[in-house]
Amino acid sequence: MKKLLSLILALLLLVALPLLSACNKDETPDNGDQTPTPPALDTNLEIRVWTLNGTTGFGMAPLINSDKEGTAALNYTFTVETAATNVRDALINGTADIGALPTNLASALYNSTNGEIVLLALNTRGVLYLVSKTAVAPTSLADLSGKTVYVPAQNPTFITKALIDKAQVANVTLDNTTYAEPAALQAAVAQGLVDYAVLPEPMVTIAKSSAAEGVSLTVALDLTAEWNKHFTEGSLVQGCVVARKAFVEAHPAEVAKFLEEYEDSLTYVVEHPEEASAMIVDAGIFAKAPVAKVAIPKCNLCFVTGEAMKTAMAEFLAAMPAASIGGKLPGDSFYYVSN
Repeated sequence: MKKLLSLILALLLLVALPLLSACNKDETPDNGDQTPTPPALDTNLEIRVWTLNGTTGFGMAPLINSDKEGTAALNYTFTVETAATNVRDALINGTADIGALPTNLASALYNSTNGEIVLLALNTRGVLYLVSKTAVAPTSLADLSGKTVYVPAQNPTFITKALIDKAQVANVTLDNTTYAEPAALQAAVAQGLVDYAVLPEPMVTIAKSSAAEGVSLTVALDLTAEWNKHFTEGSLVQGCVVARKAFVEAHPAEVAKFLEEYEDSLTYVVEHPEEASAMIVDAGIFAKAPVAKVAIPKCNLCFVTGEAMKTAMAEFLAAMPAASIGGKLPGDSFYYVSN
């Protein structure tokens, strides 16, 4: 009898063990190499993007066009501004979620808001050129010794001074008050009122195309090339896109998707300047498509994110006057790193 009971128990165990194993497998599924399903995009969320006219806004034009045509993945509202301070203020008061800014102003905004701004991407490297109307144009920064160079205020002045100092060129006068605005300096250059001037694109193209009779202008130096001689190559970065930290934290999937669409938009401008120039005009970012088309290859548009963004931005800001970047270098929380 005992032998019979033992045999029955053994048979029951043989039947039960596979069933228990199957149950355990069902209760704890093996995900293996399955990729987690990304969170669904909130396509009803209004994403308020403020950009600038001129070079810093060029890369946004195709995305603005896609939004108008209803083919953008997200629900954008775009605002094009002429003054970077307006974009800054909109980010501070919460009427903008994402904004395009000069790089030094982005750093200053991070510091003034105690870290409530996040750098998403760099969008423009160096766009500055030394223009000369003299018979013998300078061929190096050293040739500017003893000369007066007219420079727009703010970022162009900071960059030019950093270059002059790093190259150890003495006795150069930088005048950033006579023609403080780029448009005013561009007009003076076109009229032949100054011998040496630092201008950004597309102002260089405008000055050359509208030069008065008898005024011969030469683009003597590419300041990006000069910067690469004296600083780490690629660290001259003048334009960027930032966002409110609260927005980034609340809508990570939408921010990641915006960056995808923005990269595609920038790439389109670089690869299709003729078609993109029409979009730039239509978006209100610049007035003349032929000028934009010529200027685009000289604007050094870029899309840099992650560690490369952090390295380039940190090196650039370190070369700027402390007062122009908010008193100190921004902390690590300034730099956006996607999950």
